[in-house]
Amino acid sequence: MNLHQLNLPAGLHVRPARANDNPFLEVLHNEKRSDLRLIDAERDFVESLIDMQFRAMNQGYGEQFPNALYFIIEYHSESVGRAVLDFTDNHVHLVDIAFLQKARGHGLGEAVVRSFMYSSNQLRVPMVLSVQQLNLAAKQLYLKLGFRTYKMELPHEKMIWYPPTLVVRREVNTTE
Repeated sequence: MNLHQLNLPAGLHVRPARANDNPFLEVLHNEKRSDLRLIDAERDFVESLIDMQFRAMNQGYGEQFPNALYFIIEYHSESVGRAVLDFTDNHVHLVDIAFLQKARGHGLGEAVVRSFMYSSNQLRVPMVLSVQQLNLAAKQLYLKLGFRTYKMELPHEKMIWYPPTLVVRREVNTTE
C-alpha cells in the first residue's frame, strides 16, 4: 500500500506505527475502554484490567494477523487514531480502527476508511471488517460506504465491500 496515494483530505495523514507511539496507543485504548471505569471496584483493579486488555488485544492481533500493518492516523500532525490492516491475496481486512473521542464526528474516520477502500480497489480485492452490532454509528457509516453484512458472529457483524474494479472483472469473466 502506497501511503502517498491514499487520497486523504488536507491535514489528515496515515503513517506506519513506531515503537514510540506506544504511549499514544495506551491513551487511545484507555479512552476506548472508559466504560470499564463504571465498574464498582477499586480503581487499581479497573486500571490493571484495562492494561491487561490492551496487552491481550495487541498479542491477539499479532497471533491472529501476523502480517498485519499497524498505522497511526494524524490530523494536523497530532496523533488522533490508529488502524490495523491485514493484506491477503483475497482481501484487505480492516482489523481495527479507533479514534480519540475529540477526533470523532468530524469525518476523519470516513475519510480514512474511504482511503483504505481506494487501496482495496487498486488491488482489485474486496475489503472486509467486523463491527460490533451495538456500535450503530460505525455500522451506519459502513453501510453508507457500501459495505454489506455477510455473516453474523454475535456480538459482531462481518461486513464486506466489493470494489468497482472487482465487479467489472467478474462481469467480464461471466460473459466469456
